[in-house]
Amino acid sequence: MKRTFLSLTLCMLAAVMVMAQEAAPEKAWKFDGTVGLNAAATGLVNWSAGGKNNVNGFVYAKLHLLYHKDAIAWETNFDTDFGMTWIQQKEDPFQKSSDNIKLATKFGWEFKETWYLTVNAGFQSQYALGRDYKTGYNNIISKWLAPSYTDISVGIDWKKSVKGADFSIYLSPIAGRITTAYIGEGWNKKYTREESLGDLQYAIDHAADAAAKEAAQLAYNAAATAYDLDNPLLFTGYTFAQQSHTDLRSILQEKYGTIGYDKTDGHKLYRNARCEFGLSFKGSIAYAYKDLKLGTTLTLFTPYQGKGFNVKEAWEAANPGGTYMGYFEWSNKNRYFGMFDVDWDVNLSYQFLKCLQVTLTTNLKYYPGTLIADADGNEKERVQFKGVIGLGIGYSF
Repeated sequence: MKRTFLSLTLCMLAAVMVMAQEAAPEKAWKFDGTVGLNAAATGLVNWSAGGKNNVNGFVYAKLHLLYHKDAIAWETNFDTDFGMTWIQQKEDPFQKSSDNIKLATKFGWEFKETWYLTVNAGFQSQYALGRDYKTGYNNIISKWLAPSYTDISVGIDWKKSVKGADFSIYLSPIAGRITTAYIGEGWNKKYTREESLGDLQYAIDHAADAAAKEAAQLAYNAAATAYDLDNPLLFTGYTFAQQSHTDLRSILQEKYGTIGYDKTDGHKLYRNARCEFGLSFKGSIAYAYKDLKLGTTLTLFTPYQGKGFNVKEAWEAANPGGTYMGYFEWSNKNRYFGMFDVDWDVNLSYQFLKCLQVTLTTNLKYYPGTLIADADGNEKERVQFKGVIGLGIGYSF
């Protein structure tokens, strides 16, 4: 049923987009947005308070396309950013500081003044690998499509403009969400190998002298040879990585809640995606006054399903006397109606001297079933928050 609903909604969305593009005169279109580059550098010489030389760079784009004529409205927003930091240090001098892709589009028919019957779709993911940047080997914690969130829904949208502010409140009782933690087999083998040999590679890169580096290289070569044999009888290689739970499918799919469990004994089932059907709400405000722009969006989603079975109890019933790792009980446990995925974004920008721009961007997220580790490695569901203040070259149109 879920697949049929998603397929039909996608076809409807594609059809109405084509119709809108073919039928729209130029005056019905409005295109605006902001693009920019923020950069900062810190240089220290004999600085007693401490610190390290560093350079930060951050590029971003926020684009908005609107078609509105008679009773038809089609609106698309594309927000993206990517940032890197260089720190003057031997270990991990280049680190990713920001990485985001967010695309949203909605097509509506105004059946009553300010009220629209609307088809809504959205996609969120990132560009590059994400790592934890701890001392030693940096574990992979995210990648393109791990995670990603695709939303498709049909609902009612209330839209109104008041003194330069555009308000929108959207409610859909027919909403689908696809969460992915896609790990291809080839990619998994490549990076599971990297993870397994990571500490040995770190020892080579940070050897104190030539002798230590040679010894570390010999240890790496021996381990790499054993790994590449991939002999289950010797418990080496990719097979061993899977058996010892360093398989990246297990790590990332459990982290982002797509992994499944057998309801008879609670054992893991690898899944690249989780599909859910539920209720969606989206509220937004966009305000512009001269060179000041403010936008905020709150999105909520909750699935139509019950609490389901208890993984821990299922596993212990199928394995009498066995000990169960309790943190597995978190995964998927809170994916039920009334537990909301939360996305709250705020964007504020002010442009002066035609090309200089000050920006403030905040992102708050909370996804039940997504496990976030603290400094000690303890994993649980947590509120995620990111804030970026920037001064740089920007252009609004």
